[in-house]
Amino acid sequence: MKNSVKATLIAIAVAIVLLIAGVVFAISQQQPTAPAEGGEPKPTVRTDSHVLDDGGEGAATVVEFLDFECEACAAFYPVVEDLREKYDGEITYVVRYFPLPGHINSTHAALAAEAAGQQDRFEGMYHRLFETQAQWGEQSEETPEVFRGFAEELDLDMAAYDAAIADAATAERVQSDKADGEKLGVDSTPSFFVDGVKVELQEWDDVEEAVEKAVNG
Repeated sequence: MKNSVKATLIAIAVAIVLLIAGVVFAISQQQPTAPAEGGEPKPTVRTDSHVLDDGGEGAATVVEFLDFECEACAAFYPVVEDLREKYDGEITYVVRYFPLPGHINSTHAALAAEAAGQQDRFEGMYHRLFETQAQWGEQSEETPEVFRGFAEELDLDMAAYDAAIADAATAERVQSDKADGEKLGVDSTPSFFVDGVKVELQEWDDVEEAVEKAVNG
C-alpha cells in the first residue's frame, strides 16, 4: 500500500475516533433530564415553577408532580416535609400540578394554590390543602367555597384571589404543568424526579435514597 494512501486511512481513522470521543464527552456534560416521547429529553422545571426550597447553585433538584386531592400525595406529605428539613440547603424542591380527572376538587385545589402563589403565599396554601384534605377530598360535589375560606384564613387579598380564580390564565397555568408531566411520562401521583431522573416508587424511602445519592454522589 502506498504511503499516501496509508496516511489518508490513518487520518480518517483518527478523525472518527476523535468524533466519537467528542460525542461521548458532550453527552457526559449534559444536565440530567427526563426522557419523553420520541426519546427527546425534556426539562422537569420551568422558570415559573413553584420552588419551596432553593438550595442554590450545585444543589440537587427534586420535582414533585402532585394532586392535592390524591390520598397517596397526602400520605407522602410528611415524608416530603422530613426530606425538606433533612436536606435543607442541599436540595431545591419544586412542586408542580398534576390534577387527576377522577378527583372532583383536585383542579379547584390547584387553582387555589396558584391564586395564592400570585400573592406569594403558595407554600401557605400548599400546607393548608394537605393538612385539611380529609375535610374536602373525595366529595361528590365541587367545593370551591372551602378553598376560598382557606384564602381568607391566609389573609389573602380576596378581590385579587377571586379575580385569579376567574382568570382563564390561572387554569392554563395549572394545565401547562399537567401537560409537561404527561410529556415526561407522569401517569400517577405523586411522581418524583431527582435531577431529571424519575424515581420509581416501590418503598417509602425510595425518594430519600435518590436524593441521598444525588446530594452525596
